Amino acid sequence: MDLLNKVSIETLLVHLSVVTLLLLVILWSMVKIVVWGKTMSRGAFLFLSFFPLISLFPIPPPQFENVQKAKQEQRKRKEDSGDPPEEDEAEASR
Repeated sequence: MDLLNKVSIETLLVHLSVVTLLLLVILWSMVKIVVWGKTMSRGAFLFLSFFPLISLFPIPPPQFENVQKAKQEQRKRKEDSGDPPEEDEAEASR
């Protein structure tokens, strides 16, 4: 609780100003890149040609695949226990 007592309004204002400044710099740089890209200079064309390389890096599997696997395991457990399948599950498996 001492840490929360040491936080002052000045500290919060400094953090807010830093975050605001960073967001403005990012927005300004994005606008500059778009304007530079619209002129289609050689440098912009070369810069934009490297963006597809980002797709070469592996992308982690989405969480819904893990959820689907868990649902399948749950169905298998219900079938093994001898419980009759519910109507919703029977329709979903078709």
